Amino acid sequence: MALTTRRRALTTLGAALAGTVALPAARAAAGDRRPGPRPLWHAHAHNDYEHPRPLLDALDHRFGSVEADIYLVGGQLLVAHDPAGLDPRRTLEALYLDPLDARVRAHHGSVYPGAPARPLQLLVDIKTEGAATYRELDRRLTRYRHLFTSCAHGHVRPGPVTAVISGDRAARGPMEVQTVRRAFYDGRLTDLGGPAPASFAPLISEDWTSLFTWQGTGPFPDAERRTLRGIVARAHAHGQRVRFWATPDAPGPARDALWSELLAAGVDHLNTDDLAGLEAFLDAHEGRGGRPARP
Repeated sequence: MALTTRRRALTTLGAALAGTVALPAARAAAGDRRPGPRPLWHAHAHNDYEHPRPLLDALDHRFGSVEADIYLVGGQLLVAHDPAGLDPRRTLEALYLDPLDARVRAHHGSVYPGAPARPLQLLVDIKTEGAATYRELDRRLTRYRHLFTSCAHGHVRPGPVTAVISGDRAARGPMEVQTVRRAFYDGRLTDLGGPAPASFAPLISEDWTSLFTWQGTGPFPDAERRTLRGIVARAHAHGQRVRFWATPDAPGPARDALWSELLAAGVDHLNTDDLAGLEAFLDAHEGRGGRPARP
């Protein structure tokens, strides 16, 4: 397919895939770039690919971050939670890269209309051996170089989407030796505040239950609140963002209480499988003057 024909096809696909937050086709064709609904940059779709419409459901709920687990199988990057769920039709390109490419083209260079300065985060969790899987992923990202935030010789150039690599830690080696990357590293507490710069590890993720006993019921222990706020303050001083996994996700007062404490502490990404629940919570919280997410 000729390049011009392919671009036209992607633009048409983008209008179809963009979901409820997309510009109508007539407005997009006319070059209308008015802002759409406000993105929720705090919202992270954990195991996003398990929703009926991977990526698109999260975008319909205005999420600022989505997570895809990948396996390297026969030269293909397949998206699944575990090996039993592998399906050769569910590739990273089919579920994420091609739809994002089409949407960005339809929205004149951004995932969300009117929000070009804030990239969507694509958290890629590597489930097979990290070094080999990352090298294959890097080849795929290079094919979509216009789509992704890049880092060349330590200088970060923002794009519509920022890929952050999590999962098997062996991916770190080949990433560290690259002078040009289209992906960044998901650090742990050992990366908090350095020595790796934020241009390499802009995100610090950790298991909530490994650090805190509080699950949202009763008062938040003062010592644990100080620990949480100290982690966030140190990360932000180094230009890093913070995310916790394994936080309570059952709807109810405990989850709301924990989410409220995370936002009050300045945590950048709230993990959930409940897209509508977190959307409603953030709309209500930010409607009361809640803290906006960091870039």
